[in-house]
Amino acid sequence: MPEFLNTEEAAAYLRLSERKLYELVAAGAVPCSKVTGRWLFPKAALDRWVASGLATTMKSLEESAPPIAGGSTDPLLEWALRESGSGLASLPEGSEAGLRRLSRREVMLAAIHLHALDQDAARANVEAVRHAPGLHDAVVIGFAKREQGLLVVPGNPHSIVGLGQIAGSGLRMARRQDGAGAQLLLLMLLARERIEPQDITFVKPACATGADLAQGIRAGHADSGIATRAVADAAGLDFVPLLWENFDLVLRQRDYFLPGPSALFGFVRSDRFRQRAAELGGYDLSLCGNIRMVA
Repeated sequence: MPEFLNTEEAAAYLRLSERKLYELVAAGAVPCSKVTGRWLFPKAALDRWVASGLATTMKSLEESAPPIAGGSTDPLLEWALRESGSGLASLPEGSEAGLRRLSRREVMLAAIHLHALDQDAARANVEAVRHAPGLHDAVVIGFAKREQGLLVVPGNPHSIVGLGQIAGSGLRMARRQDGAGAQLLLLMLLARERIEPQDITFVKPACATGADLAQGIRAGHADSGIATRAVADAAGLDFVPLLWENFDLVLRQRDYFLPGPSALFGFVRSDRFRQRAAELGGYDLSLCGNIRMVA
């Protein structure tokens, strides 16, 4: 047997299908290198890989993640998960938590909207996935662009038009939990305007979702907070627009064709989905369904 095996030879040597071998390659789990466009597998390295027990990685690759959509929450996404018949449960914990769970195969899909002062806003989600540990086989798919802004009580009695008016004013601001996309957005905007977080009067505890934040403002516990236009409209609150952001879905390439994700991605191409987005308000579907990155 040659010292270096091609894909067909390596699959036969390991007693795997070529598809399974490609999954191991995509996960960076099997020793190999690409030479002139072809994968080559050093036989000696394969022997060491099997002997050392690293082949147990195959077991985790064969097991599908539970049918859960983690990460950020969104009214249009929550509706689509139900109406598409995807069977995907929702676990809204924030964008960063969703990525961590996806890397540990605790969710099948993560919804994210990430922000950082030193990154191009349009590329923030893609760059975060590109550098996330354990997501070497991920794909990023556009869901929507969303309008983010300040939620204020009806009539905007404090005439709030931006964060500069809230800083040092004593006006109370609701906030999201650490790692949530809206909280990352808030921190980025404060840094951009050179406002120290301690100059903002934050109410406690942090809100788990945008809907919880809106309810806090409706109930008089806070004067403002950051969420989407759709959340503001649903709660009957006034909305001060700040920016548009990318809201993307992330999953492993091999999970894209499973029944749950397939049902969801098929549904977002429908007229019914687009009509719902228009009804909710604050969505731009120009990138919906587009593959923004393949690892």
